[in-house]
Parts: sequence; C-alpha cells; structure tokens
Amino acid sequence: MRYVKWGFLTLVLLLVLSVLHYTLPQRDIVRIVSTETRRVDFGSNSIFWAHSTSGDAVNVVNRDVFFIDTVQPDGDVMVFRNEDTGWGWPPYFKFDTANLQAQAADLVSTKEAPQWVVVRHYGWRNQWLSIFPNAVSVYRVESPDVQLIPWFNTVFLIILLAVLRTIQVRVRGLWRRFFGAPDEI
Repeated sequence: MRYVKWGFLTLVLLLVLSVLHYTLPQRDIVRIVSTETRRVDFGSNSIFWAHSTSGDAVNVVNRDVFFIDTVQPDGDVMVFRNEDTGWGWPPYFKFDTANLQAQAADLVSTKEAPQWVVVRHYGWRNQWLSIFPNAVSVYRVESPDVQLIPWFNTVFLIILLAVLRTIQVRVRGLWRRFFGAPDEI
C-alpha cells in the first residue's frame, strides 16, 4: 500500500509541476524573422489554444491567429502564437494582440543585421501536436548573451512553497489536537 501512496503522490506532484511549467512565464532570446496571420482549425489540441470567448464568436471551429516566427541564437527555429488570453486561464489578462503583433513586425531582422529580442511567453512547443507557446510581450536586447533572471517565477515559487508549508503545519497541528496520535500526514 505504501507504493500506491507514493506513486499517487508522485503523479500529483508531476501534474502540479507540469501546470506550473506551462503557466509560469518563460523568456527566450530570439531574432524575429517574420510575422503572419494563419487560419487555424481546432482539433484535438484545442485545449492549448485561447478560448473563443476572448475575442471571437462562441463555438467557432476555426479562426485567424497571429504567429511570430523566430530563430534562436543557435539557429533553431521557434514559432510563437499571439492570442489574447482575456479573463481566462492562465491569468495574463492579455488584450493587446494586435499591438504585440505590430511590435513584433517592427522588430523583424535579417541574419546579416540581427536584432535580438526577448519574447516573454507561456506554454510549450510541440511539433507533433501543433502546440505553440503564446507570446505575451516582446522587447529588444543588445545581444543574445544577456543574462535573464526569472525574478517573477522565483518569488512566486517561494511564496507558493511558504503557503504550502503553512498549510502543512496547520494540518499537522489540527491532527495532533484532535487525534493526539503521531502525525501520518
């Protein structure tokens, strides 16, 4: 029974870590090579796209989506989608898709005259499932060697761990108070 308990706890922990990794902001230093608008038909990967209530009619099966095509310093390509998140999950409250697309189009550069930018985004890129991370902001940097420190993620995770530890201490105290037995939690 101990293995089942630890297996279940491991699965829950992996699920929580996956949600955090998908939702928390990430930043990539890239060179923007093009911006475009594509008509996207939603299929089995529709859970990774913004909900239709954040700017479109209800129950749409396809819509126009902005994309930002980039190249990383090592030459790998990365494609970002650019959709409003609206009031939904994750809570980025992004309503400036058109403005972000214009900023990205203004920062397009060539290999001969690179202009490096930081794309702040959330989500994953999976080529097989056609999943694209959603760009949240774009800003210029001097070189691809800029050190980016994830301050928001660090502070958020510290606060989350402190809250979880506080809950654990309170539950253990209640357990001892009501049952008086050694805590098994």
